[in-house]
Amino acid sequence: MSIDARLAELGITLPPVPAPGGVYTPVVIVDKIAYVSGQVPFDTNGRMIVGRVGSDLTEEQGVAAARQVALTMLATIKASLGSLDRIKRIVKVLGMVNSTSDFQRHPFVVNGFSNTMVEIFGDSAKAARSAVGMGSLPYNVPVEVEATLELHE
Repeated sequence: MSIDARLAELGITLPPVPAPGGVYTPVVIVDKIAYVSGQVPFDTNGRMIVGRVGSDLTEEQGVAAARQVALTMLATIKASLGSLDRIKRIVKVLGMVNSTSDFQRHPFVVNGFSNTMVEIFGDSAKAARSAVGMGSLPYNVPVEVEATLELHE
């Protein structure tokens, strides 16, 4: 089954592809490895999701934002690669959570990203991962994630 068919089966709609927010390339390919720049959450209407987990947003809202980061990342990858079927596996994920200093459940927030990828790609989406808290993130987004992917030949 193609990834587009899997997304349709799950009732998932990818958000619009955001324009880069600086001087960088969203996806860089070296050999069979794709390096995906940090992605932030956009809803299906293309609006950026904002707020700090632990004050503006609950943990559950942070998890939902992390899920949207996964969908934004997939939209960006699809625009760059032409097809999500080129993804062989997700190798490494770095999830950053904009949170209050006393918030300690960063891994649970980033699970919103990881669980979404596993729902779509299966076990090949179970990546090495880091989940860390940040004092702030660009535009006050709650979550930013970057990833390294292995591609099919």
